Amino acid sequence: MIVGLTGGIGSGKSAAADLFAAQGIELVDTDLLAREVVEPGSTALAEIAEHFGKEILDASGALDRARLRAIIFADPNQKAWLERLLHPAINTLMLSRLSACTGPYCLLVSPLLLETEQANAVDRILVIDACRETQLMRTLQRDGSSRETVEAIIDSQIPRSERLKRADDIISNESDLEALAKAVLAQHHVYCAMAEDARGKQTLR
Repeated sequence: MIVGLTGGIGSGKSAAADLFAAQGIELVDTDLLAREVVEPGSTALAEIAEHFGKEILDASGALDRARLRAIIFADPNQKAWLERLLHPAINTLMLSRLSACTGPYCLLVSPLLLETEQANAVDRILVIDACRETQLMRTLQRDGSSRETVEAIIDSQIPRSERLKRADDIISNESDLEALAKAVLAQHHVYCAMAEDARGKQTLR
C-alpha cells in the first residue's frame, strides 16, 4: 500500500514524515528526488544554469535554491518552464523508488502530490493540515525567506479547501511536536491494519 503524504508549505509534512520513518516506514520524498536530479554535473542543472544564467549557481557550483525560489515564484512562466524540465525526471525516479519499497506500507512525501500526476501512484492521500498564519509563521522562522515570497508560494499551491476535499485522511498540525507524534502513531496503526487486511484478502484469492 502506498500512502501519499502532502500539505502546504509550513504545514509540518516533513516532521510528520520523519515520525512515520521512526516507526520503520520507508519514505520516498520528492523534495529529495528534486535535489538529486539537479546535483552538480547533472544535465538538468546545466539546463537551469543556461536558462537562468550562471548566477543561479553558488560558489561551489551547486544550485542556489533560495535565488531560484525567489525567481520562479515571482514569475509563473519561469515556474512552468522549470516544472516542464524537472517533473518527468522526478517522476521516473519516484516510480523506481516506490517499486523497491518493502514493509506494510510506503509513504510518498510530496508537496505537489495533488497538483501533479503523482496522486495516481498512491492508494490513499494523507494531508498534514495547518492554517495560513501557521504556515507563514513556521516558514518565516525556518527559511529566512521574505514574507512576500512565502505568501507567493502558498498562493501558488493548491487551495487548502481543495487539498482537504481530496484527502482520505487528515492530521491537524496546529499544536506541538508531541501532539503531532501522537496523531502520526495513531494513523500508523490504522495503515498497518489496512495493509494487513489487504494482504489477508489477497491470500484468500
